[in-house]
Order: sequence, then structure tokens, then C-alpha cells
Amino acid sequence: MTESNSIPTRDQVDDRYQWDLTKIYNSDKEWENELPALEVIESEISALKGKLSDGPHLVANAFELQCKLFRSLEKLYIYAHLKSDQDLNNSTYMGMQDRIQMISTRAQAAISWMDPEILSLGDDKIVEIKNSEKMKPFLRSFEELIRFRPHTLTEKEERLLSLAAEPLGLAVKTFSVLNNADLEFPTIEDSEGKPTKISHANYSLLLESKDRDLRSKAFNGLFSTYQRFKNTFASTLSGQVKKHAFNAKIRNYPSALEASLFQDAVDPTVYENLINCVHEALPTFHKYLNHRKKVLGLDKLDMYDLHVSLLPDYDVKIGYDEACDLVVNSVAPLGKDYQEKLKTSFSDGWIDVYENKGKRSGAYSSGGYDTNPYILLNFSGNLNSVFTLAHELGHSLHSYYSREYQPYHYSRYKIFVAEVASTTNEMLLHHHILNTSTDENLKTALANHLCDSFKGTMVRQTMFGEFEKMIHEYAESGKALTPDLLEASYCDLNKKYHGDAVEADPLIGMEWARIPHFYYNFYVYKYATGFAAAQFFSQMILAGDKAGIESYLKFLKSGGSKDPLDLLEEAGLDLRDPAPIRKSLQGFDQSVNELITRLN
Repeated sequence: MTESNSIPTRDQVDDRYQWDLTKIYNSDKEWENELPALEVIESEISALKGKLSDGPHLVANAFELQCKLFRSLEKLYIYAHLKSDQDLNNSTYMGMQDRIQMISTRAQAAISWMDPEILSLGDDKIVEIKNSEKMKPFLRSFEELIRFRPHTLTEKEERLLSLAAEPLGLAVKTFSVLNNADLEFPTIEDSEGKPTKISHANYSLLLESKDRDLRSKAFNGLFSTYQRFKNTFASTLSGQVKKHAFNAKIRNYPSALEASLFQDAVDPTVYENLINCVHEALPTFHKYLNHRKKVLGLDKLDMYDLHVSLLPDYDVKIGYDEACDLVVNSVAPLGKDYQEKLKTSFSDGWIDVYENKGKRSGAYSSGGYDTNPYILLNFSGNLNSVFTLAHELGHSLHSYYSREYQPYHYSRYKIFVAEVASTTNEMLLHHHILNTSTDENLKTALANHLCDSFKGTMVRQTMFGEFEKMIHEYAESGKALTPDLLEASYCDLNKKYHGDAVEADPLIGMEWARIPHFYYNFYVYKYATGFAAAQFFSQMILAGDKAGIESYLKFLKSGGSKDPLDLLEEAGLDLRDPAPIRKSLQGFDQSVNELITRLN
């Protein structure tokens, strides 16, 4: 398959470039046949209700059954959501995803009595359970439950919240359907009159075009479309923010931000430190932007000028097979085992490679304990696509190792560390290409890409994090999240971060409408902290520090067996201290200076 302006239907994509979901279930019928088993597990759990005070063995049994239930639900959900995401216009799989979400809501309600009953047992019973041999396999899970004691409600309240999960999730579901399936972007023409229909997948490619008029048309075509639906998008985002605020208030957290951070055992100062450190480093970002303007020969730098290569006569085109080879070779410093496991992704049907009509935009790594760590891509053959492949494979290998070395209930790592392995892979790829290529233009393109990575991850994601914090504070203070408020707030923040170097088209104020991560409950800042962590680990790995490499691989194998900050500290990195963030941003300054030298 080759890249083109036409978007194929699903059946036009070669099977070699589609993930193999038959490794989860051979057919939809097999998926259906597993559903009745869930009710059996639910009834076994219900039979324990009111009996947990009879001994630690019953509490251990309840934990075992809960894991069995969640593990079964996970596998069923993964199949349905991957099937749905490969073509969001296919109502069959959207229906299956709806069904399993409803079943999950029912299951959550069926077990909602467990935590309140355990926490009501009294301190002596709690100590007895904690010290029991039967509970040893679940000790950390039990300690986590106790940590959440101040934020756990009564049985009736927990059941009500479980039953409300589905309607409370409608905002993000509506956003996803509108954004990925229903939104129609216009067809635009380049300077030669060649038509191109804007899509989520090709928008980034259009912004990389040397044709500034085409970039402007793409920018205006995309954001004008969002602007026509700004009331709907404001409604969905407001609904999700209010959900976060509601959950925080009802569970006795000071704010939605602190409720989110508590899940990862992260102190709010980590969030504040990140924002403050990036503010300190904005002069570096402005230096980069001013030099970009100079190189491009522009009097006015707009937002659609921030992605085009600074090497106007040099195109980097990399096919998918070549991209796979580059990623495999780049991870060699992590050892043969890591390298061979990564190769498995290409031969075992983990990856869905190309865009097709109705396919979810972007890229992600998904999967569960009993499935492959599947990857969705929309590979387009540019340098960013290669780095996206490395990134998602970092996620998948992290998941693979965690599931291999941890029991189910400790296999899921916290979101706070989710971006560490992915971004470390990106840095290894950067250094591999830099050190093996003799093409000076490619090396300059890599320097450009690294600066853009700092821009896109450390700066942009922190700006997103600050916006997310802002809109939650608005909602918590009773301020309505109107389209005008969201647009004005985003414009002001965008101006603060980009400074006088950019004279932005006011349409940039609509960018908030297209960012799915604003629905993910304070996820975006973790890209920035993960990037800083990746700087640390990649430098250690490339230095050949054998003990450091082993500690990093141990981190990948640890899943959620400890708090994320503790896992990172064991691997040699303390993110409670702002110093690693500042050091990473110093690297940004060095990268900008290197790029300027190369371009002069």
C-alpha cells in the first residue's frame, strides 16, 4: 500500500497492515458466548456480601473473584473497542462496545458493596486482614484500598455512582463520535489546483507542506469546521469537566486536579513545578520560534508555520517496512530480549498501520492481560510517523513486560509513568538515526525534529495542562464554560506561551475543541514529565550503563506493583524534585542552539 490523498475503505487495506483480532476471539459469536460467564462471577461475588467480617480468607476470595471479573470484562471490552475503532461507521461494533460498557456498569454496581464493607470492618479487623497469609498476594491492592478510605462512600452511594457511570460518560462518547465519525472537513486545493480532502490523519502532513497557502487553507478549513460546531464541543467538554468536578466533590477531594493526582499518589507540587519550569524556559522557545521565522523568510509567523520543515528542499520519506527496521535497530542498547519482543509486534498482528475511512484518528497502544498489546496507527510515511511507531511500541513493550512479570492485579502501570517508555524509545530512535546516517540534511532534519519534540511535548503539553487546570477551576468556581470563554482563554494562553514570535490567526482559539486528551482527566501533563524522564533514561542507556539499563528494564517489568514516583526513584530518577524538569529544558536550549548552528 502507498500513501495517497484518497482514503481507502477498510476492505481495501491489505491484511498485512491490519491487526489480527482473531487472537482475542475467533469470531463475534465467540465474543457473545463469553458474556453469560460474567453473571456467574457476579453471583459468586454477591454471595460473599455481609460475610467479609468472618475471616481474611473470605476477603482474599473476594479480591480473587473481583480480579477474575475485571480480567474477563477487559478482554471483552478490548475486542469490542478495537473492532469499533477500526471503522467508527460500523454500527455493529459500536453496538458491541455499548453493550460491554453497559455490562461493565452493571458489574461495577454488583460489586460496589465490597470496598465499603471492607472499610467498615474496623481497625482491628483491617490489621488482621493485612497481616493474613491469605492476603499476601493482594497486599498492595489492600493497602491501596485503605489509602482511599477517606474518599470511599457508603455502599448505597457507591452503587449509585456505579450505575451512573454510563450516563456520566456520555460527554466523552459524544465527542468521540462527533469528532471521528460525523465531522466532515472540506476539500482544499494546493497552488497547482490539486484537490485534497482534509482529514484527521492528513492534517499534520498538510501543515508540513512547503506550500504556505495550502497550510493556511488546511488550518482555516479544519478550525472553521470546529468553529461551526463550537456550541456542541463546548457542551461535551463542559460535561466532562463537570463530571470530574462532581466526582472530586462527592469523594471529598479539594479539587478535580487533586482527585486525579491522588490516583497516582502524585503531589500537586509536581504539576505546579512543571508549569513553573516551562514558564522559566519560554525564552528558549521564543528563540526557537524567532529563528524559525527567520529561516522561513516570513515577516509574520502563524500557527500553521510551526510544523513545516526548516529544510525546504529536503523531504524525508520513509516507508513502513524501513521504519520497522529503524525502530528494531534503535532499541539494540536495551538488549536482545527487548529487541526480539519488539520484533514480535510485526509478525504477530499487533499493529493496524494505515488510515481507512471511519478509522479513529491518531495513534495509541491498547490491549489487556490476555491479549496482545495492540497498536493503532495512521502511518503516513514522514519522519513523525516513524517516531510515532517507536513511541507506541514503547507503550506496548512496557505493557508486555508488565503482564509477563506481574500478576493481573499488579500488571497495569499507572498513567503517570505511561509516557516514559514510549518517549525513551523515541530518544533511542533519534540517536540511532543520528549516529548511523551520513546524510547531513537528515541530521539537520533530526535536530529540527528534536526541537519540535521539545516544543510539542514539554511546551505544548504543559500549555494544555495549564488550560485543563484553568477550565476545571472555572467550573469549580461556578463559571459556565461557554464557547466564548473557552476560545478567549485558549487564545490568551496560546499568546502567553508563543510570545511575540507568533501572530496567531484567531481561529487557534478553537484548538481546544479538537484535543481528545482534555477529556482524560489531567492526562496531558504526564507527556511532559514522561519526556523529562525519557531524557534521563535514554542518556543512561546510550552511555552503556549496564546497571542503569537493568534498573530501567526492571522498571518496565514492575507494572503497578509500587507507586509510580517510587518506581522511577528506584530506577534512579526523582521527579518530586523539579531539577530533572529543568535539566530536560536545558537540553531544549542546547538543541535549539545546535539547530541554529546547523542552519546558519
